[in-house]
Amino acid sequence: MHIALDASRVTIARRTGTENYALQLIRALLHLPESAELRFSLYFREPPAPGLLPERPNVRAYILPARRAWTHTRFAAALWRHQPDVTFVPAHTLPFLMRGRAVVTVHDLGYRFFPKAHRLRERLYLELTTRYSAWRAERVLADSQATRRDLIAQYGTSESKIRVVYPAAESMARASAAQIAAVRDTHNLPERYLLFLGTLQPRKNLTRLVQAFARYLQRSGDPDLSLVLAGQVGWLFEPERDLWAHLPNALRDRVRLLGYISEAEVAALYSGALAFVFPSLYEGFGIPALEALHCGTPVLCAESSSLPEVVGAAALMVNPLDVAHIAEGIERIVQDSALRAALIERGYAQAATFTWQRAAQQTLQALIEATR
Repeated sequence: MHIALDASRVTIARRTGTENYALQLIRALLHLPESAELRFSLYFREPPAPGLLPERPNVRAYILPARRAWTHTRFAAALWRHQPDVTFVPAHTLPFLMRGRAVVTVHDLGYRFFPKAHRLRERLYLELTTRYSAWRAERVLADSQATRRDLIAQYGTSESKIRVVYPAAESMARASAAQIAAVRDTHNLPERYLLFLGTLQPRKNLTRLVQAFARYLQRSGDPDLSLVLAGQVGWLFEPERDLWAHLPNALRDRVRLLGYISEAEVAALYSGALAFVFPSLYEGFGIPALEALHCGTPVLCAESSSLPEVVGAAALMVNPLDVAHIAEGIERIVQDSALRAALIERGYAQAATFTWQRAAQQTLQALIEATR
């Protein structure tokens, strides 16, 4: 069987959730014993770094440079030439004019629930391409049961073609004391901090988070706890309006913005945190929560969308719309050492249930199904 893989996202320099998903899943697919009997064509926009993906005699790479519309031009044309048995796109967008059978991953429909969080052109493109891809593909991979329900409710996608394939975060592990100390020194971090990691955007619910953090500090008198927000600033997020305007002047220096964090530093940033706080309003899966569990960091997260599927009983869950409830959760996770210890133990067990090997096996099964 000849399988075409859209590998265009794996070469992006600053990989975030979707790009890491594509990289880890493609790696795992190529490592499966069953894959030795298959033929793979990988399509890139630019040459991958040496060693980024495993080299196999049954794998061929095609470099197709294009500044714009790569999916609908260079990639589509290559599929017409090479005529694979099935094409896999790990992020939402199948070519409009493509031949053959296809499998696509839809990570979430956040643009439908939070339309103002996206530029108009971006939102319209996501709407058009995701709706088309969910209709066109023989199989649709959803990151969670929550995304599966959204596909059925929003687009009328047939239940029979959707497969829930959970991502993983096995590349993440607790950092050493020396690595934690180095990251603290690099970013001038305090010894005690709560961490949020992700793109800073409205759906991440950061305004309520800083309000809850301020409420906890004012009520507890905690002398040195800080809130660290790591990640690049997204569309429609303005720190002055969305953060500082909701903090008393005396507490503004207790909230830190770090910006984008390199992959080499992420595990240490998680590992050094007193807890990971993630009261997001909507997640297709919520990889940061799973990464925190891998690092032995207690997690406080929203009780909504896909997050309960990710954390199970291994996190303290709160109502993301209730500032008082988030503040109560912060108080519990900061002050109750027995709770933190229990969450850490449960967290390691919960994180171990998500593996890229299993995701790759389920993806391969969906690809085989799509050819029948």
